[in-house]
Amino acid sequence: MQRPLETAIATFDETTITWRGRDLVDEILGHHSFTEVIYFLLRSRMPTPTETRVLDMCLITLMEHGMTPHAIVTRLTQLCNPGQPQVAMAAGLACVGDQFAGTMDGCGRILEAGLKAADPAAFCAATVTEHRTARRAMPGFGHNLHKPDDPRSPRLFALARAAGVKGDAIALLEMLAAELDRQAGRHLTINATGALAALMLEIDIPVPAMRCLAVLSRAGGLAAHVMEESETKSAMSIWLNVEDDFTYRDEL
Repeated sequence: MQRPLETAIATFDETTITWRGRDLVDEILGHHSFTEVIYFLLRSRMPTPTETRVLDMCLITLMEHGMTPHAIVTRLTQLCNPGQPQVAMAAGLACVGDQFAGTMDGCGRILEAGLKAADPAAFCAATVTEHRTARRAMPGFGHNLHKPDDPRSPRLFALARAAGVKGDAIALLEMLAAELDRQAGRHLTINATGALAALMLEIDIPVPAMRCLAVLSRAGGLAAHVMEESETKSAMSIWLNVEDDFTYRDEL
């Protein structure tokens, strides 16, 4: 039997707009922040002050990181589609994925399972062993630029704890990091996406929503790249520099 077509997110009529049972004009506008409403739409309830503060930090952290693939693709697309900023931003946001800025859901799934484990230490040991045996990178660990540690992660942990989170997911991630260092015989930083996975679990953000929030966060930074690109026209130089760096190799 086909399920009825229905939504609990929003509706409207001639004179009102309703979001999850609340009137947009009278109950949301002027009463709640952007961060609070994002949480409200995702979780069907307004966040606590702790949840609001932590989610706000999460949204800020991934907003910008310089000339990443996201920014470069956005600028090149802006060059090809001047006057269409939404196209350029959409192209850049498509780069939020398994390699850059989108790995918090992989780490989140590990942490979610670990929080249910009867023996967290045994879970961490088994998880690290499994990834190392399969030669799979542990999501949420390592960074190609920030060494020995990603400066964002300890700051996020400190701020989240100060804001009042319970701390179970953060503690599990730190335990997982210690076990990874032990088995690897070297230090691997907890990167920002790993830290954000823990913070989002602390405030009841489901794993499937984590990458969605990464996209939402990075959109803010890409808007700035679109604006700057419209002024500096850097994409043409990016293109020409790449073209100059590539050489043709005849394989015949």
